[in-house]
Amino acid sequence: MNFVSVRVITDDITRLVAFYERATGIAADWATEDFAELRTAAGTLAIGSTRTVPLFAPGSAHPADNRSVILEFLVEDVDAVYKNLADTVEDFVNEPTTMPWGNRALLFRDPDGNLVNFFTPVTPAAVARFGR
Repeated sequence: MNFVSVRVITDDITRLVAFYERATGIAADWATEDFAELRTAAGTLAIGSTRTVPLFAPGSAHPADNRSVILEFLVEDVDAVYKNLADTVEDFVNEPTTMPWGNRALLFRDPDGNLVNFFTPVTPAAVARFGR
């Protein structure tokens, strides 16, 4: 089995895709006007509009309702990313902070309120864990 992607459902797919394109520097690949993907070497962030939910099961997903999942992205320099996103992100949960497990992390909310963590390993153990 391979973990392939995480899908976020949103009421405003154009806004959310534009946000993630800006935040990650990755251009989205649009399959339809209701579905786009931002692909990385490790996995894909899929973004679907609420119009896609009934294709699976009506009412099975609700946009802007997440309170338990954090989307995480490994970045080269979290402090540089923070400076770059300062005029884009409206809700920083914390500024870059070095965590006890050795990652320097930046936690913020995307336009739908989903938690996003950009992090850079900074201790020797964390760097080794991520093969950097």
